[in-house]
Amino acid sequence: MPVPIPRQRVIPAVENGHDGGAAPRTDPPAGSPTEVTRGTAPGSTDATADATDTVTGPADGPAGHQGATDGTDAGAASGPAAPTAAEAAEALARVAAGSAGSGPATSTALTLLVIEDDPAGSFAIPSLLDSAELTVRVRTARNLTEAERLLTDDVHCILLDLALPAPGARGGEPEGTGDELAVLRHVLRLAPRHAVLALTGAENSARGPEAVRVGAQDFLYRDELDGRLLSRAVRYAVERKRADQAQRQLTESRLRAQENARLERGLLPTPLLEGAPLRFAARYRPGRSRALLGGDFYDTVRTADGTVHAMIGDVCGHGPDEAALGVELRIAWRALTFAGLCGDELLSTLQRVLENERPDDEIFATLCTVDISPDGRSAGLCLAGHPSPLIARQGHLAELLPYDDNGPALGLLPRARWPRRQVELGRSWSLMLYTDGLIEGRVGAGNQRLGQDGMVSLVRDLLAEGLRGDALLDAAMTEVRALNGGELTDDVAVLLLDRMVPTTR
Repeated sequence: MPVPIPRQRVIPAVENGHDGGAAPRTDPPAGSPTEVTRGTAPGSTDATADATDTVTGPADGPAGHQGATDGTDAGAASGPAAPTAAEAAEALARVAAGSAGSGPATSTALTLLVIEDDPAGSFAIPSLLDSAELTVRVRTARNLTEAERLLTDDVHCILLDLALPAPGARGGEPEGTGDELAVLRHVLRLAPRHAVLALTGAENSARGPEAVRVGAQDFLYRDELDGRLLSRAVRYAVERKRADQAQRQLTESRLRAQENARLERGLLPTPLLEGAPLRFAARYRPGRSRALLGGDFYDTVRTADGTVHAMIGDVCGHGPDEAALGVELRIAWRALTFAGLCGDELLSTLQRVLENERPDDEIFATLCTVDISPDGRSAGLCLAGHPSPLIARQGHLAELLPYDDNGPALGLLPRARWPRRQVELGRSWSLMLYTDGLIEGRVGAGNQRLGQDGMVSLVRDLLAEGLRGDALLDAAMTEVRALNGGELTDDVAVLLLDRMVPTTR
């Protein structure tokens, strides 16, 4: 069976019947057609696939005849001879580009897909009149099957006749039975990203608002349709659809961000220190923008024998993979600690976890663990490439704990060992564990870093002012940011344990 060739017709749009000063002409000049019709191939009997592709825009001359949508050639009875295919293509290109005659260049181009079935041939798309020189390419489909074929990515808006039979509807079914908007629902499922205008009759006035409620951008009455109204409705529908999609994407992004925030907050640790005579405080600030979790991690638990275990670590890097790996190491540390492991045995097991979970062989993590005896006077210290904690004993200046037995970071050496050093804490003390993000900030406008010595001096001054606990950490973070001249770019985690025993007389 021969394949029908879609007809193309050109409808020049002029405002109020004038072309910007040119005198009106009764007939178009030869070689500059206002309607180009390409009929079906000889011998074709397929009338349902007759699709119309129309370009509407500014042109030189009066508004031409629109042509019928049923395939008849309105220019066959009178007027000049039909142009050749080359002339038709050239004229169509000039109109689409806005350069036909003396008309100005177009500023907007839209494609309208009209889905309607009018056996009587009385329905016609009016000339799209628009002061903004809107160029609209009109495609006409007689049924949903043909509409699906013509619904390409360059279609901006769909004008749907609600009188079309619903998909799967039986012929002769009385009006009012079933879903009156089934055809609209089908088109909305077929084209979820396209703007849709519903076309209905004045006798079915309640159907238009219902169509908007279902999902159409607007509705039009068939009897009141004119070029200016249709032009405005098409532009409104397209822009409203874009606004709806932007709002939907914004809402989805906001919900996704809230879900991520809840997830990240759930992954932050809850210290388990019930029964311990210690005060706990911590501050955490990821280096990633709009993130709640970074590659730094910490935790504190108290085991059944009364020992308080504290840990702080840092996975190299700042992305979500590093943050996830930090959470895995923290959870593994808590489980191994409750299982009774500590010191070298615990760190060796954590290194195996790191080696199996890291996305790249070059990923490593630094770690500091402290296990405080039940009486609170001594502790065991293990360092895996991590800065040494700061201790402030009552009656003494704040200083760093010994770090000459520092072992390598986890993930660097396959058979590394991490010695556990016993340290004396005293009767009353404050112990601060931190990541390198706190000490790597700049001091002033140069390249000088704060460093551990600068941090010790800063904390000494704050302790001299009488600051303790949360107030001490807040003041330290504020001062470090001020010295850096702004927010720190690295993840920062700080953990503070205080044991204050009142003096007896």
